[in-house]
Amino acid sequence: MLDLIKSLIDRAQKIGASYADIRYQSGNSSTITIENGLLKRYESSELSGIGIRVIVDKAMGFASSTVLEPRLLSKKVTQAVKLAKTSKKRAETTILSETRTKKASAKSSFKRDPDSVSHEERISIALDANKAAMTEGIRNSTTRLGWFHEHRLFLSSEGSEVTTETMMTGLSQSSVATHNGVMESVYDGESSCAGFEFILSNDWCDFTKKVAESSLQAVKAKTPPAGVYEVVSDPDLIGLILHEALGHASEGDLVITNESVLQGRLGQRVASPTVTIVDDGLVEGGYFLPYDDEGVEKTRQVVVDHGILKGFLQSRDTAHRMVSSTTGNARAQGFGSRPIVRQANFFMEKGDHSFEELVEGIDEGLYIRGKGAMGGEVDVGLGAFTFRCGPSYIIKHGKVGEMVRSVSVSGLVLETLKNVSRVGKDFEIRTSLFGGCGKSGQMVRVGHGGPPVRIDKMSIGGS
Repeated sequence: MLDLIKSLIDRAQKIGASYADIRYQSGNSSTITIENGLLKRYESSELSGIGIRVIVDKAMGFASSTVLEPRLLSKKVTQAVKLAKTSKKRAETTILSETRTKKASAKSSFKRDPDSVSHEERISIALDANKAAMTEGIRNSTTRLGWFHEHRLFLSSEGSEVTTETMMTGLSQSSVATHNGVMESVYDGESSCAGFEFILSNDWCDFTKKVAESSLQAVKAKTPPAGVYEVVSDPDLIGLILHEALGHASEGDLVITNESVLQGRLGQRVASPTVTIVDDGLVEGGYFLPYDDEGVEKTRQVVVDHGILKGFLQSRDTAHRMVSSTTGNARAQGFGSRPIVRQANFFMEKGDHSFEELVEGIDEGLYIRGKGAMGGEVDVGLGAFTFRCGPSYIIKHGKVGEMVRSVSVSGLVLETLKNVSRVGKDFEIRTSLFGGCGKSGQMVRVGHGGPPVRIDKMSIGGS
């Protein structure tokens, strides 16, 4: 395959490309779905293919194929070059920033390939976990066990040659509880860039029971009055807000097109001095991304440093446009998509406060949680957000009290970050096998989280 890809790059240059890169990707994935004690689905898929990107007279052309026959791939190279030539008068100019050529390989850590485990054992683990959550009051229990194994190879006409291998496993649980005609759904999942040892080392029956118990508590809980509260946010929720409302706003392509609330704010204060926010490709608990889909090493990019906006996430194209350094944030869903600017693991760095210090002094507030969150809406240009939280808790006189049903939080992300007064010393980053981040029709896996934080003012939608 390596020699074939090199020959395709040579051909692209011979017929007019000043630059060419090719991404080869192969992988397989499987998901087992159990619902109310029954095996509903056992789905598996395999996919491989090549994406070809060329630049001709500063115009880009792209083609892809799942058929890896040399003659067809040679035609795809010709197609990409022709597309670049025909689009150069209509398309935006593409100039890639300079970067160091790389010859490297990286592999996520794993000990046991899921394919070495029998179908019966995998199904049994999922069935047992599902049945453990089927307690009285639970109307629906859905458990998913999944894994994937992927190889990616990147070569460019500049001499870069980067291979990555990623394995991921995970289990998720959705429990719907009923009480007096009211229903409440709680979802949670745990995933890791690891092999099947991650599945074997966890007590999934205990995990699914806790999700079920949370839904049973929530369905009987009250909803607090709407208003502005002092709140403590868990890592999940602050991570979600940061990813959606600030992370996307820090993506260079949206800054260039004036679609970001951060446009023109470089060097300005956008958060309290307690807040430092970074994007990193290699962080414990997050998604494994040592290199992006332009073969660039994913650097640790500081976006906000003690409240000051310091930089943006960049591809080679946006880095050139913004006269900046590339940050290794060009990502594609797969070989059939062009790389665009995407986050990797976007999070707030931890502080030095214990959880008890975060809640102390709050006479009447809320401990809001992201686990079980139901999504929301974001306007990146305004920096406005609305999210539905998971089951949360009342804070009274500096103590965490009774559970409340899911509430919504809303606000402007820059105002919210300026209202962060304390940052916890606990720290958690999570990723998900079962979902990801969507942008421009592409989905990629990411990580988010950080520490719990205290926010002095936040709008809560309740009863």
